[in-house]
Amino acid sequence: MPQPLEVILPEQKPALEWILGRAVPKMSPRTRHALLQPAFAAALHAWSAGRYIVGTEWRFRLAPSGEIRRPLVADIAVIPRDGLRGLEDRDFDSPPYGPTIVVEILSPGEKPAHLEHKRSVYFACGTLLMLVVDPLARTVEAFGHDGTVRRFDHDDTLTAGDFPDLQISLRRVFAAIDFD
Repeated sequence: MPQPLEVILPEQKPALEWILGRAVPKMSPRTRHALLQPAFAAALHAWSAGRYIVGTEWRFRLAPSGEIRRPLVADIAVIPRDGLRGLEDRDFDSPPYGPTIVVEILSPGEKPAHLEHKRSVYFACGTLLMLVVDPLARTVEAFGHDGTVRRFDHDDTLTAGDFPDLQISLRRVFAAIDFD
């Protein structure tokens, strides 16, 4: 099977993603984003119990069926522990498939159309769960690959049908941005 054509963007800070047919720089994290990202990553790592790898600011090279391969950079990505086995070079550093779970933490000025595009690309490439974290509202929207959407508030415990043992106290995670 022929490999899809690929958009290759230069390495730079902030990282570039290919969204809606053009290169878009990742938003530079602000305080709430910078504090929530490791808190969510730690909660996912604790849940994973060695079954998964959890990484932040991780570039994936994604090609929905019949489309060009393009880079997206997840705020937090979760892949199976053996997900990198057998991959070499560029594929090892930037996996050519969607993460099992992806977390996007909203930044001020985040465009809803960009977020929707990323969600559709991730799901087309095998992602099962996308969590969209709103630091200001202190909520998480959980989008399932089957089209389900659940909203969790800061006092809730995050759960997901495809991952029956996933239980994350959002109160504990959002405590990372409590300054009172």
